[in-house]
Amino acid sequence: MAKVVSVNISKEKGTIKEPVAEICVDANGIVGDAHAGPWHRQVSLLAKESLEMFSEQMDRVFAFGEFAENITAEGIDLSQVAIRDSLRIGEVVLEVSQLGKKCHGDGCAIFREVGQCVMPKAGIFARVVTGGSVRPGQAIEWTQRPLKIQIITLSDRAAAGVYTDRSGPRVEAILTDHFKDTRWHLELQREVIPDEAHRLRELIEASLADSADIILTLGSTGVGPRDIAPEIVESVCDKLIPGVMEFIRVKYGETIPSARLSRSIAGLVGQTQLYTLPGSVRAVEQYMEEILKTVEHTIFMVCGLDMH
Repeated sequence: MAKVVSVNISKEKGTIKEPVAEICVDANGIVGDAHAGPWHRQVSLLAKESLEMFSEQMDRVFAFGEFAENITAEGIDLSQVAIRDSLRIGEVVLEVSQLGKKCHGDGCAIFREVGQCVMPKAGIFARVVTGGSVRPGQAIEWTQRPLKIQIITLSDRAAAGVYTDRSGPRVEAILTDHFKDTRWHLELQREVIPDEAHRLRELIEASLADSADIILTLGSTGVGPRDIAPEIVESVCDKLIPGVMEFIRVKYGETIPSARLSRSIAGLVGQTQLYTLPGSVRAVEQYMEEILKTVEHTIFMVCGLDMH
């Protein structure tokens, strides 16, 4: 069972934290701790197992709190925890907001002593969702937050079974490969529908109701009479992100003149990203190559996580 083995605070940044009997957690983090404040790294956590492994490597016993962690945990593999996962400790709920950190170097007491620090690779940080108190011995409940992605292929002929959709599976493969070595808990869904505005709108609304993080539509972005994806997506967006598709059209329009006719758009509905892509396999490969360069940063931005 995952549990808390120590709770630790310090009154100054860059110093080790001292174990205490109990910590009080509020909207700004841990009351009385130097790292409390209205930002995303309010509470730091480190696994006892990582602490013991580092102690063995350095041939030096490190105490709880020496790496400036607020909560020393046991029985939970923090290397598998993803950003936006939640950790419940009694009445306290924390949302994971950062994995590891840049070492302070000479500003870190442990680094000055041994030349290394375990927190940059093994520590995690969280912000407070629900406050309360935390004491050693309390259980830690880890809940994964999946990265939900909806893929919608628009094609009259594919929907009618005239031919098999190849673009949807290709995008699914690209996404699976892109996220395979990350901590995101990927959850993918695919649909094939005709080029019909009401069907697309219904699917987008259902995906939004299901808290989708990313919605990708494939096809129906050209200038033909049945091409309706950009109009529908734009009508539901709160914000448009014009630079994404403008760059792609310029990049590929130089050598593929027909690429300039794509009316693809990118936008946001709340925290959900929406992208309309052309329908060919080659086009979705080209578009996904560029879209994936900013997807994770966009997630951080819409969730209010300043990773700079």
